[in-house]
Amino acid sequence: MQPATDLARRLAAQAEAVCRHYLSNGHREGRYWLVGDVRNTPGRSMFVRLKGGETGKGAAGKWTDAATGEHGDLLDLIRESCGLVDFKDVADEARTFLSLPQPEPEPSSTRRTSAPAPSGSPEAARRLFAMAQPISGTLVKTYLRTRGITDLHGTGSLRFHPHCYYRPDEHSPTETWPAMIASVTDLAGRQTGAHRTWLAPDGSDKAPIDTPRRAMGNLLGHAVRFGVTGEVMAAGEGIETMLSLRMALPAMPMAAALSASHLSAILFPDTLRRLYIARDNDPAGDGAMATLIERANAAGIEAVVVSPSLGDFNEDLRLAGLDSLRAAARVQIAPQDVARFMALAE
Repeated sequence: MQPATDLARRLAAQAEAVCRHYLSNGHREGRYWLVGDVRNTPGRSMFVRLKGGETGKGAAGKWTDAATGEHGDLLDLIRESCGLVDFKDVADEARTFLSLPQPEPEPSSTRRTSAPAPSGSPEAARRLFAMAQPISGTLVKTYLRTRGITDLHGTGSLRFHPHCYYRPDEHSPTETWPAMIASVTDLAGRQTGAHRTWLAPDGSDKAPIDTPRRAMGNLLGHAVRFGVTGEVMAAGEGIETMLSLRMALPAMPMAAALSASHLSAILFPDTLRRLYIARDNDPAGDGAMATLIERANAAGIEAVVVSPSLGDFNEDLRLAGLDSLRAAARVQIAPQDVARFMALAE
């Protein structure tokens, strides 16, 4: 029997214990463990089968996320919930959970080592995101809560790194700060970059440094995504801006392009028919809006601008409150989308 198959079978025999350990924000209902997603977000859209045969569709340990379409076995669950990349690391984690002996280390003459990824490259971004952890119970949740953002369903694109490197400039020593790490992905879901928001040690605000936000990797056309895009989506600049609008429209897929220039160049999914442009109330935001409207119309996509009352939607959320933000969003989106995307909020 192949090692992966054997490990998956052993994990499936203890499926509920695996879920309690790696998906601690979920709970059991009958034959299933319910949780928000495979990254341990609170919720109910993902379900893990706790009882069943060893193989086939109804096997114990098989899981599906109804919101995203993701699915897999308990090895996949460990990989995603722990942010692992290499199968060796996944297998080591599984053996540790199962109290199995670890394999003998390879002789140094045959052991392969990973070459350092070029600084700022997509590979460096992927490695950084893989090293970070799910945001549940971390300073990322604290930070977002201080911004008025409390609904974090479907935010697997965000992770937490407790000691993320920060260097003010090439002549300064390297520092470490806690950070929110966001995965930048293309339309196929492949990670192309990462965005770092360094945080104060208590999570009460961004870190007191000159540039608390920086991006790395290949960003042009791509975005930090929340939800799976179909015919309708919203796109804007900042992560906090889009998460704020999502508080009012929790079922609408959204994308944060990270800057006005990148927003104007965001790529459109083939399925997209209506694009809501979450405008920032400044000259750069106006420029991105105009370019994006022109590009969307040329692609046969209806472009609808939604505007904040203040500088951006996070300001609206913090200073005017969620009820006011919902009321403002309701009159700016298409009537058919009110029932479709605001239902969870009301």
